[in-house]
Amino acid sequence: MKVWITGASSGIGEACAYLYAKRGAYVVVTSNEQEKLEAVADKCLGFGAAGAKALPFDLLDAQGIPGLVQQAWDAFGGIDLMYCNAGISQRTTVEDTSMEMVRRIMEVNYFAPVAMAKAILPRMLEAGGGHIAATTSIAGRFGFPLRCAYSSSKHALYGFFETLRAEYAPRGIRVTLVCPGRVRTNISFYALDKGGAQHGKMDPGQAGGLSPEDAARKIAHAFDKGRREVLVGRKELIMVYIKRFFPGLCARLSMKIKSM
Repeated sequence: MKVWITGASSGIGEACAYLYAKRGAYVVVTSNEQEKLEAVADKCLGFGAAGAKALPFDLLDAQGIPGLVQQAWDAFGGIDLMYCNAGISQRTTVEDTSMEMVRRIMEVNYFAPVAMAKAILPRMLEAGGGHIAATTSIAGRFGFPLRCAYSSSKHALYGFFETLRAEYAPRGIRVTLVCPGRVRTNISFYALDKGGAQHGKMDPGQAGGLSPEDAARKIAHAFDKGRREVLVGRKELIMVYIKRFFPGLCARLSMKIKSM
């Protein structure tokens, strides 16, 4: 199997890379942290990967994405599973969220995965099929305090990737949306604060979340089964069901969520 994972220098992406390496897969990993990424690729080889390739890249470079997809595809002669996991969050109110921040978050969280999917789709179709996955969030299911741009970007992923599935499932393209709640990753550490500064700390909710390794096992199982969506987390996931069946209650509860 040939797997490509973005956001792979830490957290869920790193854990998934190691899981597939232990299965003997060919693993391509991407993030904007070159040194950490190369260390992940080396560990993948140590865990038994048939091959591992680090492709450092900043997803804000929209013009470079077609070339990145070509490099990933050529690394081991194709990609069976592309998992768009990279993302950036925020910790600012609507008033304190500049349009520059909105555009930056949308570029990384939404436009980059869309561009990657569009670039790899013809290759997968020619190869007879493939699997495309993207990390969303429970914040992509309902509005979440201090996450206006982040939540918007994750909502948008549902619209695009559900349409992708509807159009191309008959032609062998599987699509899975990975919907994490609280997982112990660095996403809150790297989140953007007022003025675009780095938040610089792990939120208590994040610190008490599911481990990346447990998350990776749930995610890989969902990929194996060809699931349309996988919820990853603990008790916080109940909000997804409250939103579905009791939207008014969800709206009231969302105002009380401790978002940091």
